Amino acid sequence: MIIWLASYPRSGNTFLRIVVDRLYGRGTSTVYPVDGVLKRLGGHVVTAEEAGLSLAEMRASSDVHFVKTHRRRDYDVCDADAALYLVRDGRDALVSFAHQRSEEAPERYPDELRTLIDRHSGGTGIWGQNVLSWLQPQEPTRAPVLIRFEGLTQDPVATVTDAISRVAPSLLRRAEVTLPAFDELHQLDRGFFRRGVVGSHRDEMTAELEELFWSYEDNRTAMDRLGYGGSLSRR
Repeated sequence: MIIWLASYPRSGNTFLRIVVDRLYGRGTSTVYPVDGVLKRLGGHVVTAEEAGLSLAEMRASSDVHFVKTHRRRDYDVCDADAALYLVRDGRDALVSFAHQRSEEAPERYPDELRTLIDRHSGGTGIWGQNVLSWLQPQEPTRAPVLIRFEGLTQDPVATVTDAISRVAPSLLRRAEVTLPAFDELHQLDRGFFRRGVVGSHRDEMTAELEELFWSYEDNRTAMDRLGYGGSLSRR
């Protein structure tokens, strides 16, 4: 059985992987040739599944296998696969992603942010496309369980336990769990675990770039569906 851990980049997927590992003792595979997060943070922070199975082998297994992806829902995902889709206010996710992409040259941050808002190509797509590809599946596709960044950061144990119970109710969690606080993760890697707050776009996204974000119908549709507020023109 496969459970996808899906999200647009910088929505909290790494912390979700940490929580899943600490709660259930399960590492995570990825759809990417190299697990960049594991390479950067190390196996003591993020645990990878060691089985090395293909998606087909995971799908045929009676055991549960977690697979991380930042791609839009694509051909790798089968109709019957379970999925947890993690969402964060698109503006916050985008400013965080742009900062990560400009770590080595912070002066490039505004250009990176504009590029990401405009980026329709590639597996990730623009933020709204990514969200809607997962949250508006066509029948008979199995709808994902939605996890919100706010719930994951405020009460990770309850949030993840509830989500897992809805896709793999027989999976047993550990009784005693210790999760790293954000300050601990921030000290470990200040660039990767940068702010971790709700509303970071308010002082990191210009009005012009926010207008660009809202100019895309997919972004407006996804933001409205998730209840993240109206566009600048509607304020």
